[in-house]
Amino acid sequence: MMLCKLSLKNIKKSFKDYTIYFFTLILGVAIFYVFNAIGSQTVLINTTKSTYEIIDLMVNMLSGVSVFVSFILGFLIIYASRFLIKRRNKEFGIYLTLGMSKRKISMILFFETLFIGLISLIVGLGVGVVLSQLMSILVANMFDADMTKFTFTFSTSACIKTFIYFGIMYLLVMLFNVYTISKCKLISLLYGAKKAEKVKLKNQVICTIIFIISVIILGIAYYLVTAGFEFLDTADKIFIPIVMGIVSTFFIFWSVSGLLLNIFMSMKKTYYKGLNSFILRQFSSKINTTVFSMTIICLMLFVTVCVLSSALSIKNSMTANLEELAPVDIELYKMLNLTPEDGENTNAVIEDSKFSVRDTLEKNNFNISEKLMDVVECYLYKEEDFTLAKSLGGNLDEILKKYRYLKYDSLQNIMKISDYNKIAKLYGNETYTLDKDEYLIIADFESMILIRNQVLKENGIITIQGKDYSPKYKECKKGFVEISSNHINDGIFIVPDDAVDESMQYGNMIIGNYKAFDKDGKRKINDELQKITSKLWNKESLISMNSKIDIADNSIGLGALVTFIGLYLGLIFLISSVAILSLKELSESTDNKMRFLMLRKIGVDEKLLNQALFRQIGIFFMFPLLIAIIHSIFGIKFCTIVLESFGTKGLLPSIIMTAIFIVVIYGGYFLLTYYCSKNIIKEK
Repeated sequence: MMLCKLSLKNIKKSFKDYTIYFFTLILGVAIFYVFNAIGSQTVLINTTKSTYEIIDLMVNMLSGVSVFVSFILGFLIIYASRFLIKRRNKEFGIYLTLGMSKRKISMILFFETLFIGLISLIVGLGVGVVLSQLMSILVANMFDADMTKFTFTFSTSACIKTFIYFGIMYLLVMLFNVYTISKCKLISLLYGAKKAEKVKLKNQVICTIIFIISVIILGIAYYLVTAGFEFLDTADKIFIPIVMGIVSTFFIFWSVSGLLLNIFMSMKKTYYKGLNSFILRQFSSKINTTVFSMTIICLMLFVTVCVLSSALSIKNSMTANLEELAPVDIELYKMLNLTPEDGENTNAVIEDSKFSVRDTLEKNNFNISEKLMDVVECYLYKEEDFTLAKSLGGNLDEILKKYRYLKYDSLQNIMKISDYNKIAKLYGNETYTLDKDEYLIIADFESMILIRNQVLKENGIITIQGKDYSPKYKECKKGFVEISSNHINDGIFIVPDDAVDESMQYGNMIIGNYKAFDKDGKRKINDELQKITSKLWNKESLISMNSKIDIADNSIGLGALVTFIGLYLGLIFLISSVAILSLKELSESTDNKMRFLMLRKIGVDEKLLNQALFRQIGIFFMFPLLIAIIHSIFGIKFCTIVLESFGTKGLLPSIIMTAIFIVVIYGGYFLLTYYCSKNIIKEK
């Protein structure tokens, strides 16, 4: 009982020491609860069946991510506990001097951790419950749920999960504290704070050489993930630039820690101005002893920027793409004129491939004229042996070296100019004219546009049914035929109508709008077509459908999934990295208290001391963030290349949103750290 009272008294007395610890724990608990409570939001009651399936997948994935998040938060809590124990070394030393056993000190820490854990859990859950109501509004907007059904929600499952996960974390911290106290020596506890950190001047030549080599290696890594991306033709090769980036980042921090002090010491006027010598030696000392942790923090910040920017960019791009790339309600497609050599198709499917989309729908009692309007019917053609490799002509060898991953034996899509113009007119896209010996390529997938433009610029000639055709334009024209949420058209060859005949037909399409003007009416027709296509697909027919409703549902679902996981991981990484920086700086302020006291004794005024502390903490916070931002410029470029089919329309807003997150959280921790450190160095 006495130990419990002492623990509570210690928490109250040292509350300012626990401020950042409490703040981080509460934030961690709140975020953990909010993202695990998404599936319990009552506003989702009236969503569609497909939306329910997406939400269920999202909830399961967030549960999996929560396991990873718990490891990060567990590491953070243990790291924070180290700071708190170090902060109170002298106090524990006095306890030992007065005859208290290490077991009783361990029990004090046990109760303190228990009380702090309970307080942070209760407060964090309270904050989380409030924030989850705001999250429910965001979820409802994303999934177009009925907000009239909104009620205040408390997720029992998320609460239990939060208690279990954080309970395990606090138990590990308690065991860690007991182990730490058992290994402490009395002299270290009493006089550890008076030990000055030796600033060893590293060999400037070696540091310079290592810095230059590290920058070169980092530059190569940047090149490989951007301009040299095509050289990474297999997934495992991406680990090469990743490892290069990690290793070079570590050695940049190591070499800079040795160079900075030497450089500024050679600049006498700057070095001896005000308290610059004190600030620079303190910073150099910290960097010297935290090279590894600064590397980890920098990489975590880099991941935060890339994850948040990419996740938000995908969501914004998919939303923007929906109206542009799905301008009609329905697109039905069917493969025609199949033979036994065209895969493992049943006899029924091969026989059915002789009939058009219209014939198939009418056989299944779907009346096109009654339920569809603005209907356009068209065909796709193929020329035997007219593959991607053949279409590249003399450029094949050069392109093959750079783009080894392409499927060069795939047959190319061909369409009559009249068919394409009907579709383009319906979509609101540009129409074209061709002379009898001309062709053009319609595409919107950026990588393939670059490849095809290389051929078109050299006047690449194609041969169809023995006749040569020259390109009308020296570049691809932007456009598409298949409706989608992404830019997936890698190229359709548009040719004069007489360049193809019925024997070359291999695909038939019907594109149009539903004869309904309300959501329920459109969804009713959509569901009817879904039942027909799902019943027939790969059994009796190869008829398939793309609809604006399905694309919207899938886009919203994928966008929400990526957004929530990106936010979850991004926020946890950001909080963890900046909390480690803050705790490290507070620990240093505790050690530096005597040094600031000596500066006061020699006549340095309080304003100058506060400025020195502000600059010292500012440099310490900005250094890893600056390197992380440089990494992120190339990281985001890499993400853009990988996610090219999603487009980049939401990139600038997502980067701005990410910057706001960093400014608010990173800046908030910086100011909190400064004010806490100022209080520490002011102590008598």
